[in-house]
Amino acid sequence: MEAARRWPLWLQGMALLWGRAVAGLEQIRSTVPPTPAPAAACSAFSQKSCEECLKNVSCLWCYTNSTCIDYPVRSIFPPSSLCSLSNARWGVCWINFEAVIIAMAVVAGLILVSITVCCCYCCYCRRRSRSRLDEEEEQLARKREERRLQSLQRKHERKLKHDEIRKKYGLLQDSDNPYSRFENE
Repeated sequence: MEAARRWPLWLQGMALLWGRAVAGLEQIRSTVPPTPAPAAACSAFSQKSCEECLKNVSCLWCYTNSTCIDYPVRSIFPPSSLCSLSNARWGVCWINFEAVIIAMAVVAGLILVSITVCCCYCCYCRRRSRSRLDEEEEQLARKREERRLQSLQRKHERKLKHDEIRKKYGLLQDSDNPYSRFENE
């Protein structure tokens, strides 16, 4: 007990955590199931059925001679010397390898075309929206300028009217002597 009191509290906590972690790892190791036995060779399923052969993912079923063979992983598609694509089955028995390839090519093509169309459409829309914004901005600037000119014109008209009224009542001073004295008559 005295030895534990001499160690700092954080060090005691670290030792406790380490002990718990080691105990947890030992528990995990004890609960891990043993590794499964290696799968039977694909040739063992020859002359049986397609379903039994294709339970193993690494197998390829050939309908021409009802054989189950290892899938040739070095080449993407099985060579025609091994089995023709129309008679080869992989993954599922109800569709041949040729149809799988065609379906995958069509799906990949559709995805590429749709991505291309989306990109082109987005670029076109952006360009169109920019031009539309530029047009709107030009229209707003033109309207703003028109309003400013109308305002100046109205201001000038008001000044002329006010000058006429001042002239009528003798309130308009001479431009020669702006500081003349105002006299009451």
